[in-house]
Formats: sequence, structure tokens, C-alpha cells
Amino acid sequence: MAKKRDGRAPGWSWQRGRAVALLCLLVAVLLVFPGLVPNTPGRVGSLLETFLPWLGLATPVLLVLALLRRSFLASALLLAPVAAWFALFRGMLFAGGQAPDGAFTVVQHNVSDVNPEPAATARALAGTDAGLIALEELTAPALPAFEEALATDYPHHATRGTVGLWSKYPLTGVRLVDIRPEGVGEGWNRGLRATARTPRGEVAVYVAHLPSVRIGATGLTSGRRDESAALLGEAIAAEPLDRVILLGDLNSTLDDRGLEPVSSLMTPPGPGFAFSWPAKLPVARIDQILTRSATVTRLRPLPATGSDHLPLVADIGL
Repeated sequence: MAKKRDGRAPGWSWQRGRAVALLCLLVAVLLVFPGLVPNTPGRVGSLLETFLPWLGLATPVLLVLALLRRSFLASALLLAPVAAWFALFRGMLFAGGQAPDGAFTVVQHNVSDVNPEPAATARALAGTDAGLIALEELTAPALPAFEEALATDYPHHATRGTVGLWSKYPLTGVRLVDIRPEGVGEGWNRGLRATARTPRGEVAVYVAHLPSVRIGATGLTSGRRDESAALLGEAIAAEPLDRVILLGDLNSTLDDRGLEPVSSLMTPPGPGFAFSWPAKLPVARIDQILTRSATVTRLRPLPATGSDHLPLVADIGL
């Protein structure tokens, strides 16, 4: 910090810290309008949207800079990103209240294709007493362990490729949902649809696992994920049943514009960040439980299993 000739530090001023003030405004604008960031090259826009809540961590850094510069201007404009963050995410700070009358519970979990303890994972999920359990990355060697562990409490189940649905309610109309991106072979099956005959009536249930994305030197590689999301959105848009539940590993957060073909058709869940990935230090919710003509009133993660994802459990009011 520069000092006056008499050795004293300069006082606070409205003239200093203009660069810091501009950074405060930039962070606020990016929080409110992340769509201004283009998605080419490297899908930087989607990358920002995926981790958008963490942009708030820029605020304490800007605060320190404003204090070091003794800037009234920067300190005042620091309120902009703070207000923007709380306007966007204040409702996510709490996990939600009690489940409403008639609500039932569903579980979503990417169990990992290298899970060393599938039977233990299945028992942990069964302990939730959920009405529906959706699983992704089911491998042929692990499938018998899940079938055996869940057979008693979940007499109805269906699998297609590497996704599966276990249910306490009868399942009808089970079919494959083709969400393969262009150029992917026929053995790649990651979507299914079924009708669950719940005590509250029939509900269309979709289970999906969209293609993975990678973050590298060139940015985010999400082209195939985005293409698969568009195909899933088309299937849901054509669904004749009014009530729909979508459970799946969508490989991004709902802020990501790449999921708009799906998220625009569905109701987002209630309060709670419910970060699900990576399991050891969750920083994003890329596993999703979404509804149409129903409401997710409470969404929360479960303790870690043998997977690199945390399970999610949701209470849904029909």
C-alpha cells in the first residue's frame, strides 16, 4: 500500500479501486446473466453455469482488495455480487421442510461401474424405504447383486442397458428410450421409460444417464451430452401421461444451458443444494430428480456408498 510522504497510509477515497469496482460489477453480471458467456470455443458458458454457485467465492477476494485499496467505490459495489448471489441461491441454503400428505419417496443413484460393493450399496438404498429406486452404470457382473438385495422390498424392476428401475409398485409399459448421440453404436443403452402404478395413480418414470463430459485444456467437451439431452427432451415432450418423474445422472447442473431441452419441460426440485458429485468432496449436483405435474418438496444426499456419486433421495408430492 502506498504511503504519504509523512509515512501515513492514504485515507479512504472514492477515486481509488476502480478496477476492483469493475470486477464487482462483472461478477454480479455473470451471476445474473451467465448466458452472456458464449459456449464456443470450449463451451465456456456451460462450464460457468455448471459451477455457478461457486462464483460467489470471488466476493471475499474482492472484499480484501477493496480494503487494501481503501476504496469506498469498490466497497459499495461489492454489494452487487452479494445481492445477486443471495437473490439466486438463498432458497437453496436449506434442505426443505416436511413432506406433504400423500408424498412418496424416490431415490436416484449412479452406482458406478467399478463399485466394489454392489450388494452393500443396494442394501443402503433399500433402507430408505423409497417407492422407486433408479440406478445407472449397472454392469452385467454387478446386476445379480442388486437384484438379490432388492428383491424382497422391490418386487417390480426393469433394466435396459446400464440403467434400471426398482419399484414397490407394478410397472407397465416398460420400454427403451433411445438417447444415443450420433455415431454411438446400438449397444449403448442408457434410457428407459415405465409406468408406475402408485397408490396416487399412474406416473410415467424415466431413468436416464447422459454422456459424460470432460474438462480439459480446450474447455468442456459436452457435445454428445447436449445431443443426448435433446433426444431425452423429445421423449418427455411426447409422453402422454401428465405426471412424469425423471431420475438420472444428467452429467450437469440445471443451470447448464446444455440441459435446457430437458429442464425447460420439468419442474426443478425444492430447496437444498444437494451436491452429489464427486462423493468425496461434492461440488455440484449432476444427478437429478425432476418432475412434471408433481412437486419435489425435499431433496437431499445420502451417505456415500462404493460409488463416486452420492445417492439422492427426494420426497415428491403428487
